[in-house]
Amino acid sequence: MRLLIAASGTGGHLFPALAVAQRLPQAEINWLGVPNRLEQTLVPQTYPLHLIPIEGFQQRFSLKTLRILWQQIRSIWQVKKLLKTLQIEAVFTTGGYIAAPAILAAKLQGIPVILHESNAIPGKVTRLLAPLCHTVAIGFQNTARLLPPAKTRWVSTPVRDSFLTPQPLDFPIPSEAPLIVVMGGSQGALALNRLVRLCAESWLTAGAYIVHLTGEQDPDVESFQHPHYFPRPFYHNMAGLLQRANLAISRAGAGTLTELAVTQTPAILIPYPYAAEDHQYYNAIAFEEKAAAQVYRQNDLTPQHLEQQVLELLKNPHQLTQMAQQAAQLAVLDSAEQLVQLLTSLQSP
Repeated sequence: MRLLIAASGTGGHLFPALAVAQRLPQAEINWLGVPNRLEQTLVPQTYPLHLIPIEGFQQRFSLKTLRILWQQIRSIWQVKKLLKTLQIEAVFTTGGYIAAPAILAAKLQGIPVILHESNAIPGKVTRLLAPLCHTVAIGFQNTARLLPPAKTRWVSTPVRDSFLTPQPLDFPIPSEAPLIVVMGGSQGALALNRLVRLCAESWLTAGAYIVHLTGEQDPDVESFQHPHYFPRPFYHNMAGLLQRANLAISRAGAGTLTELAVTQTPAILIPYPYAAEDHQYYNAIAFEEKAAAQVYRQNDLTPQHLEQQVLELLKNPHQLTQMAQQAAQLAVLDSAEQLVQLLTSLQSP
């Protein structure tokens, strides 16, 4: 199969696409991305990367809106030419604004598209263009009701192969010590970082160790130090880290939640309050409804409350075990394989 994957921006878009690509070793894969985004770090060593200069639309109409519209129109024709030149047989996209030119160009070329929507609340591009796709694979079961014109299939969200097998961890953490992992998504979260640092001393005093993934842009990364506190801007072995963790404090991107489910990691979720259409909150609620996580609005959460909630969980390993068991109920371990089946079914006999 000659396949074009259109996935750009954050780990939530890229990691599921990479998980699918890894399971298609015989396919001829090309990648569609955007300049200066995460794909320029993760993709070129494995797949040819083709870049188109586009942006997402803003909330308010302005002259910039017209420029972005022109970028999108021009990108459709660029992608159409790419599809023809590479003789692409199918397109797989994980949504976001890069999906629009990919889907529309494929439609013009008569090429089938599989779109994966990982969030509980589908993005604008998904809602608008889902009817043009062969199938919309969804990360949350209830998302189907929000896409009535489209053919949907629940597959959850793929994770990388490393999450499906036990991984070692290279931090000096005693096996009996509780580990708290703090993560704000692939770009970090300054508000979450500050909140956690105000609480960390009491958690460490209670015997916990903390691995804090701060992101690259945290100006206060050196402001708190302790021998059992490990701040890192980014960490590649997320599978090993979450497999070892007793509790995660996290944003609520769909990819992150899937990794928490697969690794059976109890969580306190603090959704990013400015996510488009508040989709992280609705992602998180799906986990809270299953008792796999506790959910707090960032603007309502004080350091004192977060400190106390974590201490109570650390004192109650039975509750953590129950949350872990509930998280496991949300995991779909063959999500990537199901997407591969969808893609390979598009090939002519």
